[in-house]
Amino acid sequence: MVKVIAINCGSSTLKFKLFEMPEEKVIASGMVDRLGLTDSVFTLKTSNDNSFEIKKDIKDHSEAVKLLLKELIDCKVLKSLDELGGVGHRVVAGGENYEKSTFVDQHVINNIKYLSIYAPLHNYSEARGMEAFRDYNPELPQVAVFDTALYTGMPKENYLYSIPMKYYRLYGARKYGAHGTSHRYLTDRAAKILNKNIEDLNIISLHLGSGASITATNHGKVIDTSMGFTPMAGITMSTRSGDIDPSLVLYLMKQLDINNPDEMADILNKESGLLGISELSPDMRDLEKEQDTNDQAKLAIDIFINRIVKYVGSYVAEMGSVDALIFSAGIGENDIGVRQSIVDHLSFIGAKIDSEKNHVRGEERDLTGEGSKVKVLLIPTDEELMIARDAYNIGYLSKK
Repeated sequence: MVKVIAINCGSSTLKFKLFEMPEEKVIASGMVDRLGLTDSVFTLKTSNDNSFEIKKDIKDHSEAVKLLLKELIDCKVLKSLDELGGVGHRVVAGGENYEKSTFVDQHVINNIKYLSIYAPLHNYSEARGMEAFRDYNPELPQVAVFDTALYTGMPKENYLYSIPMKYYRLYGARKYGAHGTSHRYLTDRAAKILNKNIEDLNIISLHLGSGASITATNHGKVIDTSMGFTPMAGITMSTRSGDIDPSLVLYLMKQLDINNPDEMADILNKESGLLGISELSPDMRDLEKEQDTNDQAKLAIDIFINRIVKYVGSYVAEMGSVDALIFSAGIGENDIGVRQSIVDHLSFIGAKIDSEKNHVRGEERDLTGEGSKVKVLLIPTDEELMIARDAYNIGYLSKK
C-alpha cells in the first residue's frame, strides 16, 4: 500500500487529491486558492469528513506545496513523507512531444515550459508545481499527465487544418484537443460497464461542462475530437464561442476597432457561448429557469444542443456506427433536460433514453431506453483518478 497525490496547478490555485493505491481510495482532497495574492485560502478535507481551512498569504507554488505536505502530516493523513510514493500532475499542453504520460525530469519540465506557447495560462503554472515538489524532495517520483496525449495519434485528415502545410511544419498548427484525461477515463470505464474490450467498441464521449468537448473513439483509437488548436473551438460552451468563421473574427475586429488579437480572443473565450447568446448567464441552470419567458435563454440552450447533435452525427458518420454515448462533467452529469433533448435529437441513429432512469444527477447509471440501438451512459468523470493511476504505475512502480 502506498499513497500518491494528483495535482492540478493553475496560476492562482493548486488543487489536490490524495489516493491510497492500488486500492484507489481517496483519503484527502482540497486546494490552495488565491495563490500569490493576499488572504490565500488552504482547504483540506479527509476521508473521515474532517475538514479545515487556513487563511494566510501564500506567495507561490513552492510555499503551497510545503504547506500542503506539512498539513497532511500534521493531520495524520500521512505518517511521514516516506508514505508518499508519487505525484501526478495534470498538464494541459503536450503538443506532439508526448503521446502518453511521462516521468518528470528537468528536460520534461523545460519542454512543458516551452509548450506554454500552446497553453500560456496553464503550462508554466504546472511546471512550477513540479519544481516545487522536486525542490522539497528530489527523490519523489513525479509524472506529467497530458490532456493532449490522447489525441496525438488521430488521423492526419482529422488533425490538420486546410492551411499551408508549412505552418504545421514550422509552428505546429494543428488540432490538439483537450480534456483527454477525462475522455480516457470515460471510455475505459464504459468498456468495463459494458463488459467488453474497448477495441470492440465505437464510443462517443460528451464532456459537457463550462468547457465542453466531444471525442470519437473507434475500436479503442481516438479518431476525432471537437476542440482544436485551443479549447476555444468545437461546440458552444458557457463563455466560449466554439467554431466560428475566421473571416467573421477579422470583420468584428475592424468593426470594433480592435488591434490587439488578445482583446478579440477574450471576447471569444470569456464573453461568448451561452453567456453571449443569452445576455443573461453562462450557467445552464440559470438559463433553464428563464427559458419559458426569455427567448434568448431558450435560444442559447437550443444552440448548445444543436451543436452537440451536429458533432455527434458527424462522428457516427465517420465511424459508421456507435455502440455507446457517454454523458459526463457538470452539465452532462447533472442536467436531466439537456441529456433528454440531445438523445431525442439522435433518434436517427437509433438512440433512446429511459426518461425514468434519466432522472438522476451525478450518479453512474445506464440510461438506455427500451429498444435503443445505442447504449446511453452517465459516467461522472474522474481525471484525478487517471492522474493517480499514472503516478502509481509510471512513477512509483517504475522506481521500486
